[in-house]
Amino acid sequence: MILQIAANDPTPVYEQIRSQLLWMISAGTLAPGTRLPTIRQLASDLGLAKGTVSKAYEALFRDGAIESRGRNGTVVALRPRTFDAEQRHALLVEATEQLAVTVRQLGASPAEAIRSFQDAWETMREGAV
Repeated sequence: MILQIAANDPTPVYEQIRSQLLWMISAGTLAPGTRLPTIRQLASDLGLAKGTVSKAYEALFRDGAIESRGRNGTVVALRPRTFDAEQRHALLVEATEQLAVTVRQLGASPAEAIRSFQDAWETMREGAV
């Protein structure tokens, strides 16, 4: 699994990990049941603190994208988690706020962000990664 961390990116490192893994899961690059590296191993591979990777994994658990199998490790969830309307709305607001912060930090316009989002959506829909 290849993750790229950009030190000069205004997005927090844990969010870079989370979003890249979510992208790979959504696109099917990481299939359900695929075992992920341990927190310690991924932190070592990326040269990061374990707490940073742990925070990313915790968010992925909350998203329902991954699940723990105890001693057998952490895997991509077999079934996507379903959210009720309130949970879905809260997660959408959180993601949108993070996008807005990143767009502002990059000095990009809302129109640029919308175009980039639409391009990313199309790429994901087509299954290309």
